[in-house]
Amino acid sequence: MRRALFLLAGLPALWGEETRVVRMTAERFVFTPSQIKVKRGTLVEIRIASEDTNHGFHIPRAGVAIVIPKRGRGEAKVLFRATETGEYDFECSKACGAGHTQMRGVIVVE
Repeated sequence: MRRALFLLAGLPALWGEETRVVRMTAERFVFTPSQIKVKRGTLVEIRIASEDTNHGFHIPRAGVAIVIPKRGRGEAKVLFRATETGEYDFECSKACGAGHTQMRGVIVVE
């Protein structure tokens, strides 16, 4: 069984432990960066800001789906800790135009 911990909405780091912060942008039709590499057990806070319209951030393997507000309206935050090695694909979950289905990325847990 593969397990991962996902917490939403800018929660502070758990129990005072160090958190790796990754800043990401979402823009038709790409996430930058589109690949994040972390060591198993690392707590990662992904802060996502849009450079244009609303987007979604969905990690199907974990059942996580949030909305990224459009440019100038703030950012979305996800805390992620993978307890198993492997790849966690993510994608835009809000239709944002013709290239929407290509807006994807991966978290690689080593």
